[in-house]
Amino acid sequence: MTPSPYPVVRLRPKAEARAIRHGAPWVFDNEIVTDRRTRALTAGTIAVLEDAERTPLGLVAVNPASRIMGRMLDRDAAARIDGAWLTRRLERAAGMRERLYDAPFYRLVHAEADGLPGVVIDRFDDIAVIQPNAAWAEVLLPQIAEAVQAVTGVKAVLKNAAGRARTLEGLDEESAVLAGRAPEGPVPVPMNAATYMADLVGGQKTGIFYDQRPNHAFAARLAGGARVLDVFSHVGGFALAALAGGATHALAVDGSAPALDLARAGAERTGVADRLEIRRGDAFEVMEALTGERAQFDVVICDPPAFAPSKKALEKGLRAYERVARLAAGLVAPGGYLGLCSCSHAADLARFRTACTRGIGRAGRDAALIHTGFAGPDHPQHPHLAESGYLKALFYRL
Repeated sequence: MTPSPYPVVRLRPKAEARAIRHGAPWVFDNEIVTDRRTRALTAGTIAVLEDAERTPLGLVAVNPASRIMGRMLDRDAAARIDGAWLTRRLERAAGMRERLYDAPFYRLVHAEADGLPGVVIDRFDDIAVIQPNAAWAEVLLPQIAEAVQAVTGVKAVLKNAAGRARTLEGLDEESAVLAGRAPEGPVPVPMNAATYMADLVGGQKTGIFYDQRPNHAFAARLAGGARVLDVFSHVGGFALAALAGGATHALAVDGSAPALDLARAGAERTGVADRLEIRRGDAFEVMEALTGERAQFDVVICDPPAFAPSKKALEKGLRAYERVARLAAGLVAPGGYLGLCSCSHAADLARFRTACTRGIGRAGRDAALIHTGFAGPDHPQHPHLAESGYLKALFYRL
């Protein structure tokens, strides 16, 4: 048997190897023997993971500086993590997306669920944007970019280094162009009969949120002939889908002027600019002002940022979601619809639903929950990671 070229890390005697054998993708720092040799491993090192009896469990990417010290790459300890391996993983991910979507606008890789832990890749036709949120992916970034081009044929590959996940891994925040050229301006993205404008260089995350696509579509079905309020609108997410679906008027509210400029540009591309109204300001303050104006809308949708990004922030975040629900419910016309979203993985569906229902009740409204939505299939969930099922969308009739 050919000896492995990789170093070995070992589980502590009392560590639960069963979870790893059954598919758990993470090994935490308190589960690995952290002797001097292990602590000296460079972040991003690939190693053979063994149990306490020295039985190989697979190959892991090691980061001694991270709470998630080992990320499972391959259950075969004899595998080689190289360009061919990356290409196979990317071909598998791309093959599923090509079955699901008519146009090459989607999340190409969703981290652990696509077998590339910590790696997020969004595709925008002939441009791919990579978020390497784990140290191993940072080390192998040139090879990942090369494999992305080989599998998809994209002309440009960009690196987006923003985000809390990279900070937790001890990584920098330096974005870069890895191949080809960065676009000179916003890129048009067709979804749900609307056209969104995505800033791939200076925008949030990779430039647009593909995960809400099915929830945008559901909201659009409610929006025919309706007056719509889209709070925390970003680049016009729900507003543009609603207008494309036949809404008579949509008000998009966000605190970011650049995001609202992109919403306006998207409305022009979609041919609905005459029905889109923009209001910049703090979402809570704008909703309170609209309440004072006795404004009413047939459909109100709130898609805030993650109010509970961690367990430590959970209770405060749930109070914020309750407040959003209370203010938004008061703006829904009798018989109208309310959509409430959360991208906080720490707030599970049950807790989020309880907070929303409490807020609606505090507004003095009766509600029926008519639909629960999640991220689209280009954002698959890893069954052992609750974090991968972060997005929830609740639609009520009031």
